[in-house]
Amino acid sequence: MNELKRELTQLRNAALRAGATSAEPGRSGQVDASLGAGHWRFRDGDDITIVCAQWPRPMLDQIPYTNVKDPDYIELLTYSELDALFELYGHLRAANPANQVNLRIADKLARDDYTSHLVTLGGIDWNTLTSSTLEKLQLPVQQVADWDTEREQYFEVEENGTTTQHRPVLQKLGDQIILLEDVALFARAVNPFNRKRTVTICSGMYGRGTYGAVRALTDTRFRDRNAEYLRSRFGDSDSYCILTRVPIVNGATLTPDWTISDYTLFEWAE
Repeated sequence: MNELKRELTQLRNAALRAGATSAEPGRSGQVDASLGAGHWRFRDGDDITIVCAQWPRPMLDQIPYTNVKDPDYIELLTYSELDALFELYGHLRAANPANQVNLRIADKLARDDYTSHLVTLGGIDWNTLTSSTLEKLQLPVQQVADWDTEREQYFEVEENGTTTQHRPVLQKLGDQIILLEDVALFARAVNPFNRKRTVTICSGMYGRGTYGAVRALTDTRFRDRNAEYLRSRFGDSDSYCILTRVPIVNGATLTPDWTISDYTLFEWAE
């Protein structure tokens, strides 16, 4: 009965999507096709879990409404990477209307969360799932985040016996440090906790890098070309990654265009 219900639900959802496309062959149909063919589309019925870090306690103490006993408590304010989380959650819900999309704190994952499609946002300094997953996947890219030492925040790449470091671009104006360009990792692989599910890592040296890595495949102006670029480069590979520049102009985080070689710093597929 459960199997039959699942098949009927999938058929109904497919029919609804097809009906919407045929009824509105213009912009609506194009959006539906874009969402259905993107890298954030998963099989109907599969749970998806977005994982962020929680702000460290000293930072939480400075943010209003993050005390669970406060009548105006707002749980989302305790999550890091809010820009990336807000962007990705909306896209996942639109692309996967028949799927449950969960939000989780890295240190509070339930048993079943690990075996869903995992998406981890943010770097190794706070997000323990990002650090543990990178360790398990053994990608040729490592993130170094020593915030107590100047210029010790970078991605390190091993290629053809050579080690290269890629750092964000910062500018000092008086006492203010301005981020001009971040570096971010987008990686997709088989979930090490369930080989029938995936794990995706979006991690910048700063939050804006993480946001840019997410936007690369959600931004309506760039997602189709970037998705096609991934398909052309990596084909059906189960594990691949791309290290990308994420420019910041006048405080605005711009979406990287992977079809322009200057944006891509490193690519790898298993």
